[in-house]
Amino acid sequence: MATINDVAKLAGVSPTTAKRALNEPHKLQPHTLEKVQWAIRELDYEPDLTAGALRRGRNMTVGLLVADIVEPFFAELAREVSVRLRSSNYGLLLADNEYQSEIELHNLRHLAGQRVSALIMRPSYGPGNREYLLKMQDKGTYIIEIDHHMPDSPFDFLMLDHEQSVRAGLEHLWSLGHTRIAGLGTYDAELYPEWRAHHFDHIMREHGHPVLSAYREIIRYNEQDAYEFTRYLLNLPERPTALFAFNGTEAIGAYRAIQDAGLRIAEDVSLLAFDNLPWTHMVSPGIDVIEQPIKQMGELLVQQVLKNIDGPRTPMQLLLPGKLIVRGSCGMASAES
Repeated sequence: MATINDVAKLAGVSPTTAKRALNEPHKLQPHTLEKVQWAIRELDYEPDLTAGALRRGRNMTVGLLVADIVEPFFAELAREVSVRLRSSNYGLLLADNEYQSEIELHNLRHLAGQRVSALIMRPSYGPGNREYLLKMQDKGTYIIEIDHHMPDSPFDFLMLDHEQSVRAGLEHLWSLGHTRIAGLGTYDAELYPEWRAHHFDHIMREHGHPVLSAYREIIRYNEQDAYEFTRYLLNLPERPTALFAFNGTEAIGAYRAIQDAGLRIAEDVSLLAFDNLPWTHMVSPGIDVIEQPIKQMGELLVQQVLKNIDGPRTPMQLLLPGKLIVRGSCGMASAES
């Protein structure tokens, strides 16, 4: 089996230069990098990543711990991060926590055992794993949070500006005369501390339209819970004139429930949703959405991670604005509303 010294000898460079071609290719002149890459192909050389991690104390790998691996937002973000890491010769390890601290800790231990250089994570609910994360950080793993960040968290974060995005959505609905608006989920500081639901409640109250108690229910942000809650809402004597889905899979459940109830979107009930998923512009009418800047998020996350792996700590606490896209699923509130 070929070694890095064999690669260096065939390429006519030092072993240090050969290693740099693997770990820091951007630091080599193009002709030198090309020679080393040619030697690697000729010898069919593959580096021992585990041995390298033991020597350096970390691997050429970044961990991405999302909330739900099948949620389209997280899937698209994983793709964006993976593509950008690949160009810097880093690999990606992907796991999810299903919003649960116990599952999160299980996967954190595996990621730490792989000696990941950095961790991009969507924190779980519940007691959390701050003590374990701080241990990982003390051992050299850079940690940045996405999508959700508690005010007392010691870690960097990059995420959507949930308050700005919810406000933009509600202003859109208010402009159409809607006041009986139901958000698909209710904030609970202990059980479900979702910021979109939190901002929805306080912005509605601030605008003089407190959410009716009948419209309040703690649900998981998934398709089935959203479907069942929407069916319940649509059967109320004073049903909402507009629904606000707080993520893309909720929107699917709400859409199905409206269809199954025999109601017309926009005419009978309006639907606004987070996440610009492909299906939202394939139905008629198209769904009004709050789009997250996923490509920008992926780019900024990888830039931040690479800076903090090898260089001095550069803090990041960044909120990115959402963009309202209007397609027709939100109509005027009826006169009797």
